[in-house]
Amino acid sequence: MWTSPKPAPAPSNVSDLKQLARQIFYETLAAIDIPLAMRQKLARTGSLIRFDDTVVDLAAYDRIVAIAVGKASVAMAQGFADLLATDFAFEGILVAPHESLSDVQGFRALAAAHPIPDTSSTAAAHAIIDLLSQCDSRTLVFFLLSGGGSSLIELPLDPGVSLENLQQLNRVLVTSGASINEINAVRKHLSAVKGGRLAALAAASMKLSLAITDVPAGCESALASGPTLPDPTTIADACRVIEKYDLASKLPASIRAKFAHPTSTPETPKPGHPAFARARFSLLLTMHDLFHHAHQAAESRGFLTQCDNSSDDWPSARAAEYLLGQLDRLAHAVPGRRVALIADGEVSSPVRGNGLGGRNSAFVLDCVERIAGKGIAVLSAGTDGKDGSSPAAGALADGTTLERARAETLDPREFAVRSDSYSFFHKLGDAIETGPTGNNLRDLRILLAE
Repeated sequence: MWTSPKPAPAPSNVSDLKQLARQIFYETLAAIDIPLAMRQKLARTGSLIRFDDTVVDLAAYDRIVAIAVGKASVAMAQGFADLLATDFAFEGILVAPHESLSDVQGFRALAAAHPIPDTSSTAAAHAIIDLLSQCDSRTLVFFLLSGGGSSLIELPLDPGVSLENLQQLNRVLVTSGASINEINAVRKHLSAVKGGRLAALAAASMKLSLAITDVPAGCESALASGPTLPDPTTIADACRVIEKYDLASKLPASIRAKFAHPTSTPETPKPGHPAFARARFSLLLTMHDLFHHAHQAAESRGFLTQCDNSSDDWPSARAAEYLLGQLDRLAHAVPGRRVALIADGEVSSPVRGNGLGGRNSAFVLDCVERIAGKGIAVLSAGTDGKDGSSPAAGALADGTTLERARAETLDPREFAVRSDSYSFFHKLGDAIETGPTGNNLRDLRILLAE
């Protein structure tokens, strides 16, 4: 369970909305206990574990394998190791970002790169492929998946496509404004480990995938690029993404050729593929867990609180206008009460300059002028502790931010043009810097009004 390295002090008065927003965010992070959630979810009794509506007997298998990949992989691996304790031996591989890797008993720990894959990502992919190739019908495989897996393990499907080509593709995609589903439609069709292809490597084995989701509900095949799920996207979908965002000219020649001649690219495994006959998938933690803890933290501070995720995947400026409008309507419905609006999901914010920032600080920057002079505070941050190219998780602002910025000759619009939202808030002391949290449930937005 994550704990704040610098607990926020209690506010000196109830009007300190910005401080309260920070407290609610930190308290929400601290409340998410992944190992505990895993023990509760699988509920082992002797050799039996519950996996949703399926009961699995660990003793019925000759071999147990566990593969944990993602930003929350350390906590998930620890929860798995605690669950089996010393009663059942297993072979494990744990892949986490370099800055958050820790040893977990029973797992071979491998550090890899995020958000752009590198040679450590391909080394991790090879290690997992080697282990899965040894699995048979008497093997029980656990996949413990969380966000970030798309870059932490990667291997080109076609040897003619180099790692450098995939790195350039990733940079183009994540700065294009494309949604996570669109990005993954492209990545899956070029990868040897995405879009159900890990499941296909252990087709005969019983496979249980347990995931912490950072993607919209119903889009679980986009989580870590869906390595163990049937892929609902096609190469034709990927071609449409390239055309929609006019990306062809920005791609390396080897990848551009793939989309110019799509029939040369093998399709990913689809529903009905034999690899999924003995496969189960379940979510360990979702946005509802995030909402629950944030709602509770806000209510405990006297705010009448509502949750709203309808702005998921919207452009940041549109999301800012909508959520502030919802906050205003809520405040007018209960005059005299402090109110809170909690939102999650991801907004889109195409990179147009060479500054530091991400979608969370860009969202808050879009709010600065809208809330100027008002009794409102806005916080947006990634639960993984990382916001785009910045070292921060996100940022926060209140009704005084614009005035303070002008006193420092900082123009929010100029920073927006440079895609430099982090620098704007860092200069004002309003960047949210948590470091890696070991979690990745989605972004969280907290809007408060009095």
